[in-house]
Formats: sequence, C-alpha cells, structure tokens
Amino acid sequence: MDNEFKTADALPDEEPAASPSIQKPDLPPDGGYGWVCVACCFLINAHTWGINSSYGVFLAFYLDNDYYPGARPLDFAFVGGLSISMALFVSPIATSTTRLFGTRVTLLIGVCLETLALMGASFTHRIWQLLLSQGVCFGFGMGFLFVGSVGIVPQWFTKKRSLANGVGTAGSGIGGMMYSLATNAMIQSLGVGWAFRILAILAFVVNSVCAMLMKDRNKAIGSSQLAFDYRLFKRKEFLLLLGWGFFSMLGYIVLLFSLPNYALSIGLTASQGSVVAALLNLGQGLGRPFVGIFSDTVGRINIAFAATLICGILCFTIWIPAKVYGVLVFFAIVVGTVAGTFWTTIAPVGCEAISLEELPSALSIVWLVLVLPTTFSEPIALNLRQSSGNIYLHAQIFAGFMYVGAATSMWLLRAWKIGQIERVASEQEKLREEVEVLSAQGTAEFPSGSASVVTSSLARRLFAWKRV
Repeated sequence: MDNEFKTADALPDEEPAASPSIQKPDLPPDGGYGWVCVACCFLINAHTWGINSSYGVFLAFYLDNDYYPGARPLDFAFVGGLSISMALFVSPIATSTTRLFGTRVTLLIGVCLETLALMGASFTHRIWQLLLSQGVCFGFGMGFLFVGSVGIVPQWFTKKRSLANGVGTAGSGIGGMMYSLATNAMIQSLGVGWAFRILAILAFVVNSVCAMLMKDRNKAIGSSQLAFDYRLFKRKEFLLLLGWGFFSMLGYIVLLFSLPNYALSIGLTASQGSVVAALLNLGQGLGRPFVGIFSDTVGRINIAFAATLICGILCFTIWIPAKVYGVLVFFAIVVGTVAGTFWTTIAPVGCEAISLEELPSALSIVWLVLVLPTTFSEPIALNLRQSSGNIYLHAQIFAGFMYVGAATSMWLLRAWKIGQIERVASEQEKLREEVEVLSAQGTAEFPSGSASVVTSSLARRLFAWKRV
C-alpha cells in the first residue's frame, strides 16, 4: 500500500518535470548591459587592431631608414601580414578556450600575449626577432582578444545589432588614427624601442579592464562553440561568405599598410604619410557606425555589397590619380569609411547567412580561411611595385579588383538570401492553403496534390530590390 501511495504521489510531479524541455526562444535585451559590452569591444579593437594599424607608420620608417640592416622590404611586409594572419590562425584555439574556460580567460590570455609581444619588439635588433614578436606573438594576442570579443555584441542586440556592431568595430579605426599619429611622434622623439613600450603599457591596462567587464550570453542562446564545424562547407551561402572575406582582405591589407609608403613614393614626408594613415583610420572610425545604422535600415547584405563595391571603385578612380597631398588625404578619409566594411558587418551578415547559434563556429572557420590573404596581401603589393613612375600602380589595380571580387561574392549571397525569403514565404502560403482545404473538407488528411515551393530565377534575384 505504501508503494502504491508513493507511486500515485509521484505522478503529479512528473508532468511539471517534463515542461522545462519546452523552452521559450531567447530574446536579446537589445541594449542594457550590452552597451557596456559595446564600449569594451570598442576599446579592445582600439588597442588591438588600432595599434596594429600603426604598423604602416613603422613600415614607412623601416623602409626609409634601414633600421634592421640586411632586411628586405618583403621581410617587413611579412611582419604586418603575420600580425593579422596569426590572429586569425589562432581562432580555433581561442574558440575552444572560450568553450572550455569561458570568455574572460580567453581575453586575459590575449592581454598577456599582446603585452609580451610589444615589450619583446622594443628590444629587437634583427628582423627575425621582429617577425616573432610584432608578427607572430602580437598576432596571437590580438587573435585571442578579437575572437573572444567579436561574437559578444550580436548576442545582446536584435534591431540595433548592426549599429552596435558598427560602434564596437569603430574602435579599430579611432585607435588606428590615434596610434598612427602617436607612434610617429614617439618614434621621432623617443625612438622605436620606447614607442613599443608605451604601446605595451597602454594595451595592458585598457584590455585588462575590458576583459573583466565583458560578459557573454553563450548559455542563454545555446551558442555552439565548435572550433571547426566542417558541415558548414556543404552550404553554398557559407562559401559565398568566405569568398567575400577572402577577396576583401586581399584589398584591405594593401590599403592599410601601403598608404603611408605610397605617400613617401610621391614625394611626401614621413609626417604627412603618418597623417594619411591616421585619416584612413579616422574614416574607418567615423564610417563604421554609419555603415551599421544603414545596415539595420536598408539591409545588412545590401550595405555590405554596396560598400565593398564602392571601395573598389574608389581605388580605381581616386587612388590611382592621387599624386598630391590634398587628393591623397581626401581618398584616405573617403575610402576609410568603406574599406573595413567586412569587419563591421561580418557578424550581422553572418547571422543572416548562418544562424546565431552557429555563428561562433562559422566565424572560427572564416578567420582560419583568411590566414592566407592576410599573410600574403602586403608581400604581393610590394612585389607588384615598379622601379619607376607610379611604382604602386599595379598594387592599386590589384586592390581595386580584389574589392570588386568581394562585392561579386556578396552580390551572389544577396541573391541566395532573396531566394531563401521567397522559399519561406512560398512554404507558408502552401501551408495556409492546405489548412484552408482541411477546414473546408472537415478531414484530418492533407491533400496529396499540394503546390510545390516556388522561387524566382537567379537572374531575377540578382537585380531584385529587397531589404536583406
């Protein structure tokens, strides 16, 4: 009898126990503490990508002063390329670290590595030492900080996602502007060694504070943190996303690192070259929030396509003819607003092509694929230089065509997204018609001859206007 009563008493408790399996979808707060995370992301970008952007100033100084005896221009090009490619190469490890130990540990590892790299670079006397410190080690530190923070902002926003992401990524532009000017001033007055040491101290303090304040929502959204989800390669929309990033980086690195030296090649001073680099970064800092705003209103894929195409056109129409300081300054500011569109919109566009839950895994693969273009883009540009005349002409043409190629990939992704929207709408209409038939016939079986899902042709979708 006691067992019977126990069984009967247990039955009512079993029904509520099953109810937690039906979970409501997580709704981001679209603000709140998310704005603190945006501010932290802004500062982290300023003290990783922003400091890295100042390498264009270091590069111009190295090339003009034979700072490392026996080093070739190609060696210096690889330093800048490695700092970015290593940041992307380490992304699977950083993703795994986030899954195993949490976001804060990942960020603090990045803080330590970046500080160590800048301090080590201040004591270098050989080019291989610079490659290991400012190239490899700094890249690893930047990678842990970037991968640990890049996916957090989209988790806090829905309608304002692109705006918030644009503000966060603007830090790299604003930081690049400040540190391009500051680095040139420090090199001229204190020398290369102390320039690195001051950057190391600033990066350590700011990034440490941001690492402690940053908070993710991985558990709330059930985020996947697989370091390498090979199944994504079976999806054509993901391949198009990779193509956009691959070609964008081939053009972006040329712009970022070659402009200061291009200024010297047309007879400008080192100070003017640093100003040009700073204004390029200023353009990025000012343009990225606006890219985010327009992405939320006009469509994230639409803006990514348009801004990438505009950047390619600007390389052909303004950079190539730019032979005086004023025109080069104008080009740097204008092209800066759209040059880094990939970094501004990769997370929001990734959410359009890939689900939010799969985004960390998708981004991990994206960063890994971008290792090749970021490593070899600047060496390609320096090898394309001519011995006389407009020595950067071939590099300028190369950068322009790479942006056009990136825009083409995004154009095709846009057509795919429109097709997906049409497919969903067609399926919903099909389901509505079947429900109406069921209601009219009073039967519990669906009709056998239901209409097939209909989408428009690829040619039509390429030129169709939709907010995507």
